Amino acid sequence: MHPLSKLLRYASAYRRDFKLAALYSVLNKFFDILPEVLIGAAVDVVVKGEESFLARNVLGAIGITNTWEQLLALGLFNVLVWGGESLFQYLYEVKWRQLAQNLQHDMRLDTYRHVQRLDMAYFENQRTGNLMAILNDDINQMERFLNGGANQIIQVFFSSLMVSAVFFALQKEIALMALLPVPLILLGAFWFQNRLAPRYTKVREAAGDVGARLNNNLLGLATIKAFATEGFEASHIEEASNRYRQTNAAAIRISAAITPVIRMAILAGFTATLLYGGWLTLHGQLAVGAFSVLVFLTQRLLWPLTGLAEVADMYQRSMAAIERAMGLLDTPISIAYEGKHFAKEAVKGDIRFENLAFSYASAGEAPTLQGINLSIPAGQTVAFVGSTGSGKSTLVKLLLRFYTPQQGRILLDGEPIDALNLQDLRRAIGYVAQDAFLSDASVADNIAYGEQDRAGVSDAAIAAAARAAEATEFIEKLPLGFATRLGERGQKLSGGQRQRLALARAILKNPPILVLDEATSAVDNETEAAIQRSLEVVSQNRTTIVIAHRLSTVRQAHCIHLMEAGRIVESGTHEELLARAGAYAALWRLQTGERSAFMVA
Repeated sequence: MHPLSKLLRYASAYRRDFKLAALYSVLNKFFDILPEVLIGAAVDVVVKGEESFLARNVLGAIGITNTWEQLLALGLFNVLVWGGESLFQYLYEVKWRQLAQNLQHDMRLDTYRHVQRLDMAYFENQRTGNLMAILNDDINQMERFLNGGANQIIQVFFSSLMVSAVFFALQKEIALMALLPVPLILLGAFWFQNRLAPRYTKVREAAGDVGARLNNNLLGLATIKAFATEGFEASHIEEASNRYRQTNAAAIRISAAITPVIRMAILAGFTATLLYGGWLTLHGQLAVGAFSVLVFLTQRLLWPLTGLAEVADMYQRSMAAIERAMGLLDTPISIAYEGKHFAKEAVKGDIRFENLAFSYASAGEAPTLQGINLSIPAGQTVAFVGSTGSGKSTLVKLLLRFYTPQQGRILLDGEPIDALNLQDLRRAIGYVAQDAFLSDASVADNIAYGEQDRAGVSDAAIAAAARAAEATEFIEKLPLGFATRLGERGQKLSGGQRQRLALARAILKNPPILVLDEATSAVDNETEAAIQRSLEVVSQNRTTIVIAHRLSTVRQAHCIHLMEAGRIVESGTHEELLARAGAYAALWRLQTGERSAFMVA
């Protein structure tokens, strides 16, 4: 389907606005071409006086034949014409701009909401900067086209029809001569347009590459500075920007040629009207006033066609952008959001994994998880430990339904989670990740982030959650305490402070299931101890899943599962696993200082 068809289908709710905007554009153009007709009529009145066309056919019917009175009538009509033109110009500009803004707003929100609903596997092959370019710049391209381009297309089309009607009413032969270049102009415009389309698709893709590079580098600026690779990364930006410049240059060479070609066609039509019309007038076969009208209207008919160059350029940029935006909007959602609704308070927290298998990789490679059969009783604290890549975090991602397993199922209180409403499921789980996401808002707003009704969360509840996460001490030292803004991604705080706020957020949410995914792997010993103390309190009477590298943080868990290569190889309490003297015990010795003795032995 053509991008314009997709846009019109998407914008069906604005059909009435489109019709009104188009009507105002047509009426504005109707009044816009009348001054040329009035000039011709005025010339006819001055030359022929009481024998003018107006005196014999229009004004004479109401008794106005005097030359001066005819001119006065034309003056009054001229005021009405200019007033009508100005009124409808105001109306079409307001309507088109409002339509562009509303459609841009809706498309950006709908596309962003759609992106949020896509499964995490989609983002593995996407770059954030490219998505940003689609959500921002591509949708802005559509807005710019609706702001001016759509009106220009409508006005060029209808002015051509109206001027042609006047031409044929006055002199058919001249009309044919004046209109002869129009098909050539339109064919030329379409020829250029077809060559512009693929070039502007490449331009939009190159713009996305630049955005992706910039986004990646700005997020990693500290690392870039630390490794003194500013010049290296700047060269990458230069390379991406050069590609964007070169793809634009290829499009510019085509778009810049449209206007000169159209000008030559217009020159032929205007010259024919001027010479042939003048010849007819000199031989008394065409009135002077009619000749004046034809000369002015020829320019009025043909000259706006030079605007096709700009419109074609804007149109193709916009269509390439709309294709990308609508393509993103049409990306299928593989994880169903709808399902059985349930209240968070009704969740007991019993979790069961049945014959679970999952793989991120392509076929033929080892799966990330295989043969996972596991039951987590409600209210217990269960830990998963093991080396990087063993599948610990993947279990949690499947529980949160970031991904769908290729085999097996997960049950919550006996219900398959894929049969539950996805939002209700996630509201029942408090999630603290290794890399805590904080927004550029106040401390209080970040702690209350997971609450749907932020206004309904009391300051006392926020403070209590902060105390439970042992975050109150550093919060009170901030310039405005709980009202302090944290900057983008919470960059004003240390890693440990961000983790404590993330834990406070999960505590305030008061979920029946709490998940800590490597929440202490990148914090100092003091923060780890604080989080451990908080965990001992908040894990009471709720199902808690802890994923960790440091075994010291999970030794109090009711059950610890050691994972290797996507399988659970050992399970038990800390003491039971040490007594078995297996892989867990060896890992414990490595982490508690017995590595040297082990190596010597």
